[in-house]
Amino acid sequence: MKSLAAAGLLLASMAARADAVDTLREFVRDVKSGKSAFSQVVTSPDGKKKKTSSGEFEFQRPNRFRFAYLKPFDQAIVADGQKVWIYDKDLNQASSRKMSAAIGATPAALLAGGDLDKDFDLKPQPDRNGLSWAQALPRSKDGQFQSIQIGFKGKQLAAIEIVDSFGQRSDLTFTDLQTNVAVDPAHFRFVPPAGADVLEQ
Repeated sequence: MKSLAAAGLLLASMAARADAVDTLREFVRDVKSGKSAFSQVVTSPDGKKKKTSSGEFEFQRPNRFRFAYLKPFDQAIVADGQKVWIYDKDLNQASSRKMSAAIGATPAALLAGGDLDKDFDLKPQPDRNGLSWAQALPRSKDGQFQSIQIGFKGKQLAAIEIVDSFGQRSDLTFTDLQTNVAVDPAHFRFVPPAGADVLEQ
């Protein structure tokens, strides 16, 4: 009986973890827009240095999103469907890259577009911190990221954990996520302010 009970628990655990991948696929398929507050903690590869920031996130499929960092510095990452812009208000400096070169197998592709199974190898992960997790490993070996993990609370996106190619870790936590809501299209357009240094790649 004990072995049957153990097998039942194992199967239940595997089913729960498989659901995280299904939930991610459903999120990408069914959620066309959204907005949320977010906080981000970036940890150095040796774990000794941490930087915390926060702001607001919005997206509209396909391939339109905006990360507006409000603290500690005013910065924005804006994708308009053609280009991805990064703007630093304090430096009055903007840079842009073509969408095709900038998105690829990135966290933004998971949230705002992209082809999940083309760009990522998806695997369920054990539940932790009250969330169910799916891992997305970029299929491209020359990308900027080693791994991406996406945490859901029920069907709600709650967190993303990213390890980049240098071993730096970024933990994003989303709060008050609203899905399939109207998002102002103007938020996905970026015009460099007068006098800004602009670098186009």
